[in-house]
Amino acid sequence: MAGMIGGSTAERELASLSLWANPAPVITSEERAQRLARARELMGQMGADALLIGAGASLRYFTGVAWGPTERLVAMLLPIAGDPVFICPAFELGSFEASLAIPATDIRLWEEDESPSALVADALTAAGAKTLAIDPAMAFLFVERIRAAAPGVALVDAGPVVDGCRMIKSAAEIALMKQAMAMTLEVHRSAARILHEGIRASEVIRFIDAAHRALGASTGNYFCAVQFGRSTAFPHGLPQDDVLRDGDVVLVDTGTLIDGYHSDITRTYAFGDVGDEVRRIWDIEKEAQAAAFAAVRPGVPCEAVDYAARAVLERAGLGPDYRLPGLPHRTGHGIGLSIHEPAYLVRGDRTPLTPGMCFSNEPMIVVPERFGVRLEDHFYVTETGAAWFTEPQPAIDDLG
Repeated sequence: MAGMIGGSTAERELASLSLWANPAPVITSEERAQRLARARELMGQMGADALLIGAGASLRYFTGVAWGPTERLVAMLLPIAGDPVFICPAFELGSFEASLAIPATDIRLWEEDESPSALVADALTAAGAKTLAIDPAMAFLFVERIRAAAPGVALVDAGPVVDGCRMIKSAAEIALMKQAMAMTLEVHRSAARILHEGIRASEVIRFIDAAHRALGASTGNYFCAVQFGRSTAFPHGLPQDDVLRDGDVVLVDTGTLIDGYHSDITRTYAFGDVGDEVRRIWDIEKEAQAAAFAAVRPGVPCEAVDYAARAVLERAGLGPDYRLPGLPHRTGHGIGLSIHEPAYLVRGDRTPLTPGMCFSNEPMIVVPERFGVRLEDHFYVTETGAAWFTEPQPAIDDLG
């Protein structure tokens, strides 16, 4: 049944799935300590006396606290020397302490009618900090309140610190993403097998969520897009519940989370006879994806990978640049605790490829108003080139 399209049922496929046999280990406290040490090294290089990280993916990266940003400031202030200072709403203390994966000797609490920015300012004064590097994802509202509370402190972008840490994945991070990717690929294969004429996209989305959960992804889908026919010509679909018809192109893009790390895989395939032009475009897409992969070498700028994919399309008479029929967006994005994160495989991003970087490879081809083909797998940069997280789709009629 491997690679088959249609011929099964949701019930049969779910019954065949079981919890992942060898889950990857979670990130250790020792690794998080190494991350803090690396952050301090990068802070020193940019002349920052302290680093402020707010709720979101970067706070999870450094501390294990998997909270999303809200209107209440939750943050870690990391001085260049000394223990981190944590800022937390008083009523959240118990939940915050239960979430921390690193030691915390200084948690400063604020009540609802008090200013967390004043707590940040007091901590900066105690540390003698004159320059504060602020999480680039932090809300402008918080930044301006901290600026007002600490007028003698220069605020700078912490992007070089945050990206300098998070762009290069450890072996443990790569292992977690390998598991997430492998699970999602298995879900893709099962989802293809339940297709039949008349099935709605929403039914497939519900199945994909259940299948991820059956494999042990407790959050189910992190996202899911299921597109049939003309909807595939729109990179992120249309606001409608497509109904599958014979001869439709099928595009499914989905992913899940394992210990916060993302998978993100797209498959495009034929349901019935899709015609010679679709097959020709599918073959060009596969060639472009392979060319992007082959262009990866340590030291090569990110944009070179985008150029390699576009060169294939241009030789086939598509594009150039972002013109359609052709590739309407970048070739790929970084991935990790965020589904899209620096660096990016796009013209103008000259970040040198470095072992441990992880990227999507998805040079989608759009034929306006008719159909689109996107094959998306991810790779990580090695000492000699690139390695796939998941093997690319072998054929338009076979998911592998």
